[in-house]
Amino acid sequence: MTARDTHRTIDAIWKIESPRLIATIARMVRDVGLAEELAQDALVVALEQWPTSGVPDNPGAWLTQTAKHRAIDRIRRERMAGRKLEALGKDMEGMLESADDTLIDALDDDIGDDMLRLIFTACHPVLSIEAQVALTLRLLGGLTTDEIARAFLVPEATVAQRIVRAKRSLADASVTYEVPRGDELRDRLAAVLRVVYLVFNEGYAATTGGDWMRPALCAEAQRLGRVLAGLMPAEAEVHGLVALMEMHASRAGARIGPDGEPILLLEQDRGRWDRLLIGLGLKALQRAERLGGAKGPYALQAAIAACHARAARAEDTDWARIAALYAALVDVVRSPVVELNRAVAVSMSEGPGVALDIVDSLVDEPSMRDYHLLPSVQGDLLFRLGRFAEAREAFLRAAAMTRNEREQALLTSRAAACTE
Repeated sequence: MTARDTHRTIDAIWKIESPRLIATIARMVRDVGLAEELAQDALVVALEQWPTSGVPDNPGAWLTQTAKHRAIDRIRRERMAGRKLEALGKDMEGMLESADDTLIDALDDDIGDDMLRLIFTACHPVLSIEAQVALTLRLLGGLTTDEIARAFLVPEATVAQRIVRAKRSLADASVTYEVPRGDELRDRLAAVLRVVYLVFNEGYAATTGGDWMRPALCAEAQRLGRVLAGLMPAEAEVHGLVALMEMHASRAGARIGPDGEPILLLEQDRGRWDRLLIGLGLKALQRAERLGGAKGPYALQAAIAACHARAARAEDTDWARIAALYAALVDVVRSPVVELNRAVAVSMSEGPGVALDIVDSLVDEPSMRDYHLLPSVQGDLLFRLGRFAEAREAFLRAAAMTRNEREQALLTSRAAACTE
């Protein structure tokens, strides 16, 4: 294996192992920023040694042991320098009296617990949503600042600042590196799921740029969701979110045409939908329902996706059930966006006229003022009612509001098609 091949192998290993490595070290030092620094130190050692010595049989364990030894050295240096040790806890002080190997054995814990702590730390409410997303992708996704910046089309410096500030905020707030309990767990779990779904949505329907989708973000969100499901098997909404993402992701291959143009749901070739992902999604939905989570917001959305997944043809879709599920979802989340989606389902089950009344009632909602899908849906309903001039105006208004170039082109072409 050449040095170049080794470096590629190390890059691949780092992507897989870095979240668990950082999670394990964070439990030792109780500082996410320091844990990442120590993990990076281990990576540097690997880059120096592995091209000569070869990649070890268990590279993850090698990286973990190296990082742990670095952490121990760091703690001892700080103690020798007279710095406070109390923050690391009395247990650590006792452990430092032991031999290195004994200390490392004592610090070994269930990796799942460590990962769970890291996920909840990255999504701590002391951080903004933007910071939670950036830190989650950095620590748990193993993405570089450049990759995150390109995914969200923001300057790399902006992402780097968000991550640095997030780590500083966690340290300044003395955030406890643990999984919360009781009501706090439910509140924080909602934040964790929101961040994962936000990442998925940005990949599934990019808000800006020249691409309709960013599949890498979808894949990363799916991976994080599966990790969460494995770590929290009794949480219904976790399985609901996994189900939703799997079934939406199953359509990815049919959502984009040969030139990158968007293909809308009713026009997609359903033979190109990924049946494996649909099966995984349906199983996850069944788990959520067995756990009593059928009325959870993610499970309800997954049930809607399941209606589409089970329809072999667009005309076989059970739109009445979808409308009913959206009505149940509105009761849970009280969102005008969900109400807009319900209007689409109503238009298919009861006709565009009934749905247009629902859409028109949302026009004065402050949160919908800059939401391009509102005039987009209006345009579609008006077109189906034969009110072409109004439909054209609505499509053009929607095109002017979106920042995604592919979506803008689609809406402009729909406006052009509005002829008597």
